[in-house]
Amino acid sequence: MLKDLPLGRVYQHIEPGPVTLLTTQATGKKPNVMTMSWHMMLDFEPPYIGCVVGAANHSFATLRRTGECVIAIPPADLAEVVTKIGNCSGRDTDKFAVFPLTPLPARHVAPPLVGECIVNLECKVRDTYMVNRYNMFVLECVKAWQNPNLAAAKTLHHQGYGRFTLDGEEIRIKSKMR
Repeated sequence: MLKDLPLGRVYQHIEPGPVTLLTTQATGKKPNVMTMSWHMMLDFEPPYIGCVVGAANHSFATLRRTGECVIAIPPADLAEVVTKIGNCSGRDTDKFAVFPLTPLPARHVAPPLVGECIVNLECKVRDTYMVNRYNMFVLECVKAWQNPNLAAAKTLHHQGYGRFTLDGEEIRIKSKMR
């Protein structure tokens, strides 16, 4: 028998991908990093990514003003750090000073890459049509980096209220897609 699922818990079952870190940097300011789970692929080449950044988040105003960011995908062994980053604000915390993350220079955007992450995506805002209504930015990935030392690392998937899953067993099924 099925039972009611509170609407506020739907996101726990539909979460689209790994927990990420989003870095931003305003001109003349220190870089900031926030934890983000609300993102999705919109197109493949060039890669377009939709992401939701709450208007109350410190990163929201910076992303809106500068039009650029880095999306970094942390390995599962950074789960506690990622959670702590998500539980404080860049308004009053210099997160790169407090947390064991290495900011590295990006090639096409001002915000830094994160050295401890599996993948870093340099992104530019390409569409803000849905920002006012849904806090959703459309980003174009203009440069992608991978850490070969972390190629086999597992990623985190947020399920709400401090609960995460890790990537599971990989299966392969014949596909016509590349």
